[in-house]
Amino acid sequence: MLDHLSFTAPEPKTIAGARGDWELVIGLEVHAQVASKAKLFSGASTEFGSEPNSNVAFVDAAMPGMLPVINEFCVAQAVRTGLGLKAAINLTSAFDRKNYFYPDLPQGYQISQLYAPIVGEGEVIVDMGPGVARRVRIERIHLEQDAGKSIHDMDPNMSFVDLNRTGVALMEIVSRPDLRGPEEAAAYVAKLRQIMRYLGTCDGNMQNGNLRADVNVSVCPPGAYEKYQETQDFSHLGTRCEIKNMNSLRFIQAAIDFEARRQIAILEDGGKVVQETRLYDPDRGETRSMRSKEEAHDYRYFPDPDLLPLEIEQAWVDAIGASMPELPDEKKARFVQDLGLSEYDAGVLTAEVESADYFEAVARGRDGKQAANWVINELFGRLNKEGLSVETAPVSAAQLGGVIDLIARGDISGKIAKDLFEILWTEGGDPAAIVEARGMKQVTDLGAIEKAVDEIIAANPTQVEKAKANPKLAGWFVGQVLKATGGKANPAAVNQLVAQKLGL
Repeated sequence: MLDHLSFTAPEPKTIAGARGDWELVIGLEVHAQVASKAKLFSGASTEFGSEPNSNVAFVDAAMPGMLPVINEFCVAQAVRTGLGLKAAINLTSAFDRKNYFYPDLPQGYQISQLYAPIVGEGEVIVDMGPGVARRVRIERIHLEQDAGKSIHDMDPNMSFVDLNRTGVALMEIVSRPDLRGPEEAAAYVAKLRQIMRYLGTCDGNMQNGNLRADVNVSVCPPGAYEKYQETQDFSHLGTRCEIKNMNSLRFIQAAIDFEARRQIAILEDGGKVVQETRLYDPDRGETRSMRSKEEAHDYRYFPDPDLLPLEIEQAWVDAIGASMPELPDEKKARFVQDLGLSEYDAGVLTAEVESADYFEAVARGRDGKQAANWVINELFGRLNKEGLSVETAPVSAAQLGGVIDLIARGDISGKIAKDLFEILWTEGGDPAAIVEARGMKQVTDLGAIEKAVDEIIAANPTQVEKAKANPKLAGWFVGQVLKATGGKANPAAVNQLVAQKLGL
């Protein structure tokens, strides 16, 4: 299904320093909130925007004697995501305790999966231009619980803690260091978001923090990445710094660019890059140090004694696989092959699952290219202008399909169709009924059209001579006839009659 794509090796992003060129290497750890109504180890709600500390079960608050109970649906969502990324599903996995001071995680440790994640190696195909794609390797996906939220701006003397997010299920998707530039990194996160939204495993809302990325950045001399590929020795890639909690594609690109130049400046001045965790300040457009980078041993991981190893059956995994929806790459390829769309148009229509569903409803039983033109140019254009989404569009897919049907039957012209679209947008209603009630039906009576053509020609002898000398000017008569008939005359018939009357 992906024959229309050409896979290429990652191209190095060369950044010029003061004394030479450097190459950029990027790996990402993407934290995706599992789309689930309940948390990973409790039945507390995951609803966003609730009153602080209103969605907290006893186990979330670390009350004595409370034990975690795994949410089967969250496990299924992780498996579904793994299958969507063509990854290996581990039938046996286990949870570990990550010991670290979390001011907003009452138990004082995070339940995660270090040694035995639920999902193994996979891949993501990232479109980097018409017909060109990159393969980004996925190292693993593991389940873990989110921490709460510390609030520092409500009082000058104290901080507040909201535990609503505490225990919410996260999938941490860890990539290999296969990304070579800011644009690739942003495109990778966007592709992950797209796939998970198609799967229904994460809503991808970055503004609410439901999808955020830790970005690992390092720089190395030209050719060092190729040595890493040959040896899998990470020392060739240089010392990495991690930029935490990025929740904007634009900020991800800006942070990577700044961090790469910061590291280059240090190295070219004879210094050493210190491995650390940094934050990005969007107001200043720079990264700043947060803390020294911890390694696994710093967290004193050990198997969680309250949770048995998680064992799942292959038949259960197969059942999840059988319920998988068509994913964006396959849908895009089908739109190109079966509906004759361009790669660009197919990409626009499949960018969001809601857009693809809307288009398919419009195109069903109709000309695919015509349906795509109306959805992209008229509908999307108006949605963007008014800041609306497909879900809140005033014109339904059935209504837009009705407009296209009226054009196909010759009941209305393209111009009338646009007027009809405006009426549907502002007033609603049935397209065919509106055309009938408002007298918008296209004039196909050749006698009536011929009469209008004759009147326009008779009233403009000078223009007639000009058109005979230059046939391109015949379009003026067509425009005048359409104007005289209120745009209702069939344009093809008008063109034919004008040419015939002028002897062109």
